[in-house]
Amino acid sequence: MDPALEEIEFLALSANRVAVLDALREGTHSRRDLEEITGASQPTLGRILRDFDERNWITRSDEGYEATATGQLVATGMTDLTEIVTTELKLRDVVRWLPTDELDVDLLALRDATITVPTQTRPSAPVRRTTDLLRTADEVRIVSYAFNERSLEIVHRRTLEDGRAFEGVFSAAAIEALADDDLLRGRLRELVDSERAEIRVHDGPDPIPLAVTITEDVAQLLLRDDDGVLQAALDAEDPRVLSWAREVHERYWADGRPLEASDLE
Repeated sequence: MDPALEEIEFLALSANRVAVLDALREGTHSRRDLEEITGASQPTLGRILRDFDERNWITRSDEGYEATATGQLVATGMTDLTEIVTTELKLRDVVRWLPTDELDVDLLALRDATITVPTQTRPSAPVRRTTDLLRTADEVRIVSYAFNERSLEIVHRRTLEDGRAFEGVFSAAAIEALADDDLLRGRLRELVDSERAEIRVHDGPDPIPLAVTITEDVAQLLLRDDDGVLQAALDAEDPRVLSWAREVHERYWADGRPLEASDLE
């Protein structure tokens, strides 16, 4: 086996080894400190510290143990690898639907994202997640290839009755679909007439390739398969994702044209 892989395996096979090295990367600790941090027994700690000493990953002083420069290097690399794999596990079942061509952000920013998928008992769980977000936010911005009846109903109510702000930019086909229905066309026209809402239309040759809802502290992506079936809702609060989502909205907003009441006649 490759010596580097052997060392990775040596660390990965023991959560206590990883925890001890990570603790020593942060500063000097006594054996009692390490016992409290890791929960490992003294005999286990003794073996770990001897193994680390043999590899020159740690040094000992009167104050306790600390990581050497190479020990810090290994600890940092192990932490990075753990974060990468944690993120991969989070995204494994939905990665095929992520709009990666548009998602100009480090995937590690999605590590703590909340992913909602349909289940047997809650087949509409992603939709419910979206409507909950729309219902509770003070300000909402959307950039999307679709604008469904339920979302329109909530945006209509929260804007006209609750006085909350809304900015949406949609593919032309999404607006045309709503305008074909008398009831939905009426709600859309009332939104257009409201001072609290502004809607723009993307008339480009291709529809908007993603669906993003942005509130004060959440950026939500709706993930659909090639047949247009909703597969998941992904909510991220990482500032990098929020910044990207706002930039996407601003770009399509600048390219869109304002939806006028005359467009709905």
